[in-house]
Amino acid sequence: MVKQESESANRPDNTAFTQQRLPAWQPILSAGIVIPGFVLIGLAFIGIGVALFVTSRSIQVLELDYTGDSSGSPCSTCAQSTIVNCKCSLNFTLDTLFQGPVFFYYGLSNYFQNYRRYGASKDDNQLYGDLSYFTSPSSSCSPYDYDSSKNPIVPCGSIANSMFNDTFTLTRTVSGKTDSVPLDGKGIAWWTDYNVKYRNPSVTPLKNAFNGTVKPINWAKPAYELDTSDASNNGFVNQDFLVWMRRAALPNFRKLYRRIDATGDYQNGLPAGNYTIDITYNYPVRVFNGAKKIVFSNVSWMGGKNEFLGIAYLVIGSLCVVMSVVMLIVYAKFKFPDEE
Repeated sequence: MVKQESESANRPDNTAFTQQRLPAWQPILSAGIVIPGFVLIGLAFIGIGVALFVTSRSIQVLELDYTGDSSGSPCSTCAQSTIVNCKCSLNFTLDTLFQGPVFFYYGLSNYFQNYRRYGASKDDNQLYGDLSYFTSPSSSCSPYDYDSSKNPIVPCGSIANSMFNDTFTLTRTVSGKTDSVPLDGKGIAWWTDYNVKYRNPSVTPLKNAFNGTVKPINWAKPAYELDTSDASNNGFVNQDFLVWMRRAALPNFRKLYRRIDATGDYQNGLPAGNYTIDITYNYPVRVFNGAKKIVFSNVSWMGGKNEFLGIAYLVIGSLCVVMSVVMLIVYAKFKFPDEE
């Protein structure tokens, strides 16, 4: 009797939902539904693919390699030199307007930022502004947690230590006169990195927070002096630092360096003319057979230049249409006679 009462208490309510008696509908896939469905899906994919491909082809991209591997390269002397802040220049000409907005990137190749130990070599607590981790960096930063004198490194780790440190200025020559092209470095990092993930210590002046610590080995300046022209763009919220700390997934990548400030003559982009990029050459890439380049690009509603996406849509759409034709032939051959 007790057992029956226990079973009754555990029994689900006698409702359509708990007893699985809800009305259900299951489509019956017939040739009259599947074949037109494949055709419509294929045509939709082809339409989207054409739009993506045409839009991608309209995006302007200019790539300039400045690795300096060849003897004729303007930066070949700097590539073979150990001089700090070696100077070289690249000249290029635009025959037509480079439509704005124009983005200025630096690119690296054969550089594996996705390597697991490289990606883990940082201290998130330190980068969030926790002063207790300034004097005691995480062991994950090793061997870039302390210098040879056992002073703590801030910011520690391989990612920070290998921060890209080439710098660029862009000028335009008009009627023999050199005009500096305005570059905007604000807001080039992800909003979440600047406002959520990274924080400076609540210490004023910021320099005092770094007392008793040393800068990364490969850095020329400490974190609190990364931008001498803008005090708010220093420390762990420096825009260039944030861009570098967001690792690339592939070995050949580019990262945003600046935007062309849309003011004056550059309101609509880069006008036709002769340009010069003055480069402060510091970052070594020859040791890992890498390459460096400068990239100018504009964007569209679909983002940057990417023909693969449009081609992929075209291929899938075409396959759907072809498969619908094949299914129609098979259906006509094996089904129609039976219906007569």
